[in-house]
Amino acid sequence: MESQGSSEVLVSSRKRRRERESSYCESEDSERPGKVPRCTVGLKQPAPFADELVPTKTPYLRVNMETAKRGTPPDRPVRVYADGIFDVFHSGHARALMQAKCLFPNTHLIVGVCSDDLTHQFKGFTVMNEDERYDAISHCRYVDEVVRNAPWSISPEYLAKHRIDFVAHDDIPYSSAGSDDVYKHIKEAGMFAPTQRTEGISTSDIITRIVRDYDVYVRRNLQRGYTAKELNVSFINEKKYHLQERVDKVKRKVRDVEEKSKEFVQKVEEKSIDLIQKWEEKSREFIGNFLQMFGPEGALKHMLKEGKGRMLQAISPRQSPNSSPAREEERSPSPTFRLPFFNKTSPPPSPPHHSAARSYPISEDDDEDDED
Repeated sequence: MESQGSSEVLVSSRKRRRERESSYCESEDSERPGKVPRCTVGLKQPAPFADELVPTKTPYLRVNMETAKRGTPPDRPVRVYADGIFDVFHSGHARALMQAKCLFPNTHLIVGVCSDDLTHQFKGFTVMNEDERYDAISHCRYVDEVVRNAPWSISPEYLAKHRIDFVAHDDIPYSSAGSDDVYKHIKEAGMFAPTQRTEGISTSDIITRIVRDYDVYVRRNLQRGYTAKELNVSFINEKKYHLQERVDKVKRKVRDVEEKSKEFVQKVEEKSIDLIQKWEEKSREFIGNFLQMFGPEGALKHMLKEGKGRMLQAISPRQSPNSSPAREEERSPSPTFRLPFFNKTSPPPSPPHHSAARSYPISEDDDEDDED
């Protein structure tokens, strides 16, 4: 019964612990900033052009800044206009249009793109033609309407025609067409909404990169199949670029060979280090075995000692047994038998005619026995 009760207590405590952990996780998740949900609804068509839309017949009543910031009027969005060249459309352009789109809670963004004639006249040559620039702007997600062949300076008639409430542009004075700032009258009318430029990216910067690395891009396009005529490259320069490309290929091959050789040398060094370590281990083992066998206290010395003892035991004869215990007491102990080659002070060997005689010394007791 006690074990049953203890098991129930354990189960209930585990349940309470799990509930506490789950409640803690829920509170922690609620404190964490939620992830942005996936947006599957998006624009499926490019922004329409203004000259393709049906004109509205309602009168144009401009919205002031306070009303626009409150999100009113509810019957229509605030119409914001942004113009530019938009050559080589990049992220800086997109960020400026995003800021214009987010100026007010309910915004209809109109983008005016100048034509090639106006741009070449007032600013300079473009990389993309006007049709390419129109198309690029129409595919920007923030744009609701595109005005083709937009004017260089905005007139009141143009504002009324397109029912524009505010003009969005960066606040830097834009001097052009004999004016210090083409947006001066827009600012004075209270219709100007400033945006921020994106530093580090502009069409001029991109063109500067291309001009700086002109040779690299020419060689790349020649490799991709463009002709020298399409790239406006002379015959001599074309051959020069081809030669440079071959030289670079040889350099790359040499570099690859050097890298591979370095890798091979590193592998050889690693293997040699492993071999040296193994050789050292084996040599230590060999030296240890050698010392165990032939060292001063090695197995060979013990073997020789044992063999010498056995030889001495085999060569040395046993002592003759005594005749009686009485004489054993009277006799003095006989000297130990020594072979001539083990005793340096022993006398020289006897002549051959005494070979029958005993070769060991006879004690005085034995002489007395013989006389008796």
